[in-house]
Amino acid sequence: MKHKGYAWHWQSGEGSFVQIGYINRHGQRCCGHRGMSGTDHLQFAYKVECTLCGYVYGANGADMFERRCPECKKGNPGIRYWGE
Repeated sequence: MKHKGYAWHWQSGEGSFVQIGYINRHGQRCCGHRGMSGTDHLQFAYKVECTLCGYVYGANGADMFERRCPECKKGNPGIRYWGE
């Protein structure tokens, strides 16, 4: 099912760092994408959850392996990961 051009359910990416449930070394969990483009070339915008403080934000798939939480780890601000 699609809603306004985006997938309705969360999807894993193709690489190991963008699989739903992957947690990077900074405690950031990949929650998947819904087909929305990220801000980097040919990247999807992924929903990310910090396992340390619970903050939820968006990130490009290529950044998932090194992302730090913008709230508790002084990481870069998140990007939009949801459709309109």
